[in-house]
Amino acid sequence: MNDFERALRSLRVWDTDLPSFDPESAPAAPLPLFHDWFVAAAGAGQVEPHTMSLATVDQDGRPDVRTVMLHGADARGWHFASHATSAKGRQLAAHPEAALGFYWPAQGRQVRVRGGVSTSPRDEAYADLHARTTGALASALVGRQSEVLESAEELRRVSEAAWERAEAEPGAHAESWTLYVLDPAEVEFFQGDARRRHVRLRYRRDETGAWSRELLWP
Repeated sequence: MNDFERALRSLRVWDTDLPSFDPESAPAAPLPLFHDWFVAAAGAGQVEPHTMSLATVDQDGRPDVRTVMLHGADARGWHFASHATSAKGRQLAAHPEAALGFYWPAQGRQVRVRGGVSTSPRDEAYADLHARTTGALASALVGRQSEVLESAEELRRVSEAAWERAEAEPGAHAESWTLYVLDPAEVEFFQGDARRRHVRLRYRRDETGAWSRELLWP
């Protein structure tokens, strides 16, 4: 057995007391429950609970996934941002459907969200960008996300110039910066159980906008 296999087999899951979850007490719509679980995850010390996996498909229908940051969750949907010119931006322009995955091991919880994706107005995207840190603005000003990088030196040079501009012009715009909103059609809440009797509650929305709830086998 090599080091990788030993490490893999030595790991345990949810080595902590897990919260209970009674699906009968869940609200009629998923957003309030997501807010509650998010706050609970942050309160339990979960590292970066606002990070999530974003899955899209490319022009050949092949799945793609990466970790991004949640920028909000409200009546319109789940918000995230990127460059329209990035790989994910181009994929969403061609196939405006996506899935999100949150994993909060501090409480043995997952949340999965699926639905159509739209873009917010430009002024909202810029307001979102300027509410973030200088480093985030500098990174956005660099742009060119997912393009081939010729050398680390080129990145250093362009990044330094972007930092200087971000510090001098905190209201600078990154033209390709886009705020996306995923309008959920399905939201699933997973509560882990030490005896593997996991609770899975799925919300599904019909054509009228009404939500239904159902339990799933773990």
